[in-house]
Amino acid sequence: MSADQPVPAEPRPAMRDALVSAAVALFAEHGFDATTIDDIVARAGVGRRSFFRYFPSKESVVFPDHEGTLARMSAFLADESGFAQDPVSRVCDAARMVLAMYAADPEFSLARYRLTRQVPALRTHELAVVRRYERALAAFLRARYAGRADGDLRADVVSAAVVAAHNHALRGWLRSDGRGDPAELVEHALEWVRATYADDVPSAPRAAEPEEDVMVVVARRGTPMWRVVQRVQEALD
Repeated sequence: MSADQPVPAEPRPAMRDALVSAAVALFAEHGFDATTIDDIVARAGVGRRSFFRYFPSKESVVFPDHEGTLARMSAFLADESGFAQDPVSRVCDAARMVLAMYAADPEFSLARYRLTRQVPALRTHELAVVRRYERALAAFLRARYAGRADGDLRADVVSAAVVAAHNHALRGWLRSDGRGDPAELVEHALEWVRATYADDVPSAPRAAEPEEDVMVVVARRGTPMWRVVQRVQEALD
């Protein structure tokens, strides 16, 4: 695998998938607040201990792949073989790993989007997850920009821009009920960020400044100022 290719997702345990499916079905039937962890494990046909083997809370079962994606993203960014790549392009590649997670199961992604719009606790959890992605990108960029006076500022601005652009495109696709190609939308958004902030993007050539006439006036010391002004006026005329 080349340095520019994100690490693929690992196979998911069947028991974890059973818990996720049971939870999403119960949330749709009875609502998030009315569904308990006991309800979920009973529907999945597993023990309560099995639930906490994979998920620390009821909220986290709605976001089952984020921990793995964050780990793969961190490993991708830490891979020294990719350090020759422009830093902004590198974090854009890392953001594409999040898109791949959503696009891998569109039906589940759309169900989760509808659910998070209805449950404030899930929106809060989602914001915390997004913030972790942003921190991972910013940490990578701070290391790459360590020699710059504006390194920390640039790292925070670029990481926030990458996350905002990615999420803007992804949410547009989710709001459309999955119509269109999410990869195309996200690619357009990330390319805007790369074109704006990447170090390898050539700056626009400066417009040629108009030539200006230069006039030199030579006068003897002691020449009255009115005479100097007169000569300047004569030259201009």
